[in-house]
Amino acid sequence: MLMNYASRGVRLLRDKIRLVSTTASNCSDNLFVHRDTPEDNQNTPWEFTEENKKRVEAILSIYPEGHKRGAMIPLLDLAQRQHGWLPISAMHKVAEILGLPNMRVYEVATFYTMFMRKPTGTYHIQVCTTTPCWLRGSDEILECCKKSLGIGVGETTKDNKFTISEVECLGACVNAPMIAVNDDYYEDLTEKDMQEIINDLKSGKAPRAGPRNGRFASEPKGGLTSLTEEPKGPGFGMQPGI
Repeated sequence: MLMNYASRGVRLLRDKIRLVSTTASNCSDNLFVHRDTPEDNQNTPWEFTEENKKRVEAILSIYPEGHKRGAMIPLLDLAQRQHGWLPISAMHKVAEILGLPNMRVYEVATFYTMFMRKPTGTYHIQVCTTTPCWLRGSDEILECCKKSLGIGVGETTKDNKFTISEVECLGACVNAPMIAVNDDYYEDLTEKDMQEIINDLKSGKAPRAGPRNGRFASEPKGGLTSLTEEPKGPGFGMQPGI
């Protein structure tokens, strides 16, 4: 009898555990394990241009013998800038140049989100949705991008001109909400600003980078709130007896 009750209790506990078990959430729109595609496979030849070969030599010259592997990230970045994104054959070329196993390069390329390992549009729009930007309206900025371009996060337009990514902090929290388009930051945004930026990019114009609300950098918009007077001289505020 006691054994039956014990067995029943184990079954009930097991069933409850099953009820609360969940599948791990997808925390990234990137696939970390490579899958061959027609445009990204190890059989597709890849080489640095003659101009970039000179840049490769210049980068390698910075690092002493025995430490050339320190050039991996700069070389991967150069390969990505040449190709527009980072195919596996470009990773193999970097591994060949540095004399490293391919796996050492894979480890770096899959760790850093700056490396785009699938075809990416000419304009890579990265929308920051971390807390400071979210509090300042990043949801509206992201929706404006999706609506204007007709694509979702992680997708690219059919003309291969735009890709949207949702990213974590880009380090311009004082100027929230903000986005990055390729190497340029656009800060202190409103939906109207975002639409103007997209329209300019669509028409081939270069939108003005930086804050869009009249600020020069990250100074208080309403004027200085500190350092508003000449600093006091030596000894200011000290006790007379000192």
